[in-house]
Amino acid sequence: MKRPLIVIGGPTACGKTGFSIKLAKEIGGEIISADSMQVYRYMDIGTAKVTPEEADGVPHYLIDEFDPDEEYNVMIFQQKAKAYMEEIWAKGKIPILVGGTGFYINALLYDNDFTETENNTSYREECYKLAREQGPDVLYERLQEIDPEYAANIHPNNVKRVTRALEYHYLTGQKFSEHNAEQKEKETPYNAAVIILTMDREKLYERIELRIDLMLKQGLLEEVKGLLDRGYTPDLVSMQGIGYKEFIPYFNGECTLEEAVTQLKTNTRRFAKRQLTWFRRQIDGLWIDLSKATGEETLEDVLDYLKEGNIL
Repeated sequence: MKRPLIVIGGPTACGKTGFSIKLAKEIGGEIISADSMQVYRYMDIGTAKVTPEEADGVPHYLIDEFDPDEEYNVMIFQQKAKAYMEEIWAKGKIPILVGGTGFYINALLYDNDFTETENNTSYREECYKLAREQGPDVLYERLQEIDPEYAANIHPNNVKRVTRALEYHYLTGQKFSEHNAEQKEKETPYNAAVIILTMDREKLYERIELRIDLMLKQGLLEEVKGLLDRGYTPDLVSMQGIGYKEFIPYFNGECTLEEAVTQLKTNTRRFAKRQLTWFRRQIDGLWIDLSKATGEETLEDVLDYLKEGNIL
């Protein structure tokens, strides 16, 4: 008998954190983060990490588990998330996977196998070195030639994901987009219910602007400076995350603070748009437009959906 798993996905700033906590308290669930940035320590404000007050007693996993210079990738995420799911099931509770990193969600939901590309890291290191020396565009152009379909779904500056796709092609001869399509055809090993939260784009962009303004008031600039002072260099994967990389030119004297903030807002809006596109193409489930429903209506709809799927 398949065991239950609830997935809550959606774009940044749409309200995943608040809703997932409300649902967890309602059904006796515990939350596993499917966010590629919240796993890092000292990166709290820029990642919009859940606070103890917000968590309201609901256990959260895969948050604050790695230092910013430690490796964290989809394979490590899979291993850790599976172990935590076993712990949660053993308590008689339901794991709720929450996040906006669709690649991680799919990897766990369909138990995708990445082992054949994890044993040989020389090509990966070569790509990272090339990106450092010549810029990320060199890698992205290479990916556009090899696998234009996959390239269209990711940002040229996302060196980690561009490199993974190039490496997969190098080691297997297969396009990463084809690999993803094949994995999607697999049946999930869980009794899974997927909920995608979304909202009107203008309203979402407005929430993004307000959230970034709040982050700055909370001390985002000081957080980035603190990371640099600790010796975490701009070329680290963690420091290339949105909310951090935009301020490096400011600290280097290459742009004004206003320009850095404008860039952050632009990058975050673009990221949210890409997230929505990805979820529409890759994942089937219950879509809920939070700009058209109250919190109580949304919770009722989700509870009905979970009962229909024999999760509850």
